[in-house]
This record gives sequence, structure tokens and C-alpha cells, in this order.
Amino acid sequence: QVELAESGGGPVQPGGSLRLSCTASGTIFRIDAMGWWRRAPGKQSELVARITNEGETDYGGFAKGRFAICGDNANHTIYLQMTKLQFEDTAVYYCSAEKVLFRDGHASWRDFWGQGTQVTVSS
Repeated sequence: QVELAESGGGPVQPGGSLRLSCTASGTIFRIDAMGWWRRAPGKQSELVARITNEGETDYGGFAKGRFAICGDNANHTIYLQMTKLQFEDTAVYYCSAEKVLFRDGHASWRDFWGQGTQVTVSS
């Protein structure tokens, strides 16, 4: 089993910045990819950013140039630096972990999800 602990959300003014963190815990040997998704009220979930174990990144169109994701494989932790935040960025941000290989050798192909952290952009 994998637990994902997110932190760093909160209120911020337009144009401001926030840094989200997510750490996966459990008897983990390797995680193929981790990422951030978000869901705004009345909208579908959308990819914010994703990073693979090899360091390859992928961003949602709205995130390019404003958000940056990085990872610490040894500690199964990812960070999302968000800048130039806009009202439209208000959402619950969820951390995900994909394709986890556990220390006992078994692998899980399901995705694991955190509880989410609220980001509210308001003046």
C-alpha cells in the first residue's frame, strides 16, 4: 500500500506563488511516475504536471511557463512550484503515483492518490 501526503496549498493572491510537496510512503522500491492533477469546482480533473522516474516531465497547457515540477526519487517526493497564479488556478490539487514497485518484488499497476490540497487564488 502507498500513502501520499500533500502539503503546501492555501490562499494566495493573483500573481503570487506556492510550492506544493508530495511524499509517498510505504514499502516502496521505485515509483515509475508521480504527478499533480487538479479539479476545480464544476470542472473535470486535469493534468497539472507529471514527472517520471527518469526525470521526463509533462505539463498541462495552462501550466507551461508558470509551473515547474521536480522530483527526489530517493525520498519518493515531488514538488510543484507554481508562479503567476491566477483566479483560474483555484482548485484542489491531487498528487498521484503510478506503477509502484514494492521492496518485496511485487508491482502495482493501479494509480495511488493523495487526499488533495486546496489552492485558492483570491484578492
